[in-house]
Amino acid sequence: MSTSTAFFRKNKWSRVFLYAACAAAAVYAMIYADVVLRARHAYLEGEKYMSWHRDPSLKETALREDLKKTSEKLEKELKKGTISKKEYDRRLETEEFVFNRRLEESSVKYAYVWYQTTVELFSPPESRWVKLARQKMSSARELWKQELNSKNIPFEEYMLE
Repeated sequence: MSTSTAFFRKNKWSRVFLYAACAAAAVYAMIYADVVLRARHAYLEGEKYMSWHRDPSLKETALREDLKKTSEKLEKELKKGTISKKEYDRRLETEEFVFNRRLEESSVKYAYVWYQTTVELFSPPESRWVKLARQKMSSARELWKQELNSKNIPFEEYMLE
């Protein structure tokens, strides 16, 4: 039997401390991974909206696909008899309204908000995603201001926070 093994068998508190330290390290690693993965998701959402700003056809395609999936789901519910024709028509009309509203919304505003979310909610730690979001946040904000000015929408700086 080695000396270190004998030490841990005789000294109960050393064993408890070792297990506690391992458990604390595991919890810290899981929290760190969770925050970094959430930052990555938020950053990629910002990138999606920024790409929609650059190419609005991407936005329309993605939103039409969402509308198609929802309408197919509603059709299945109608065929199963879980909803009535009246309920189907009402929900489909609502989904089309939501589609049109989302199509009109500012993509660059949402990009800025997702970048801001990445920086404010998921740091520390200062992950790669937080650094990238921090870099892109100011340019997204400036694009948003330009968009508001071009549409003659009055705003104050505090409104963009």
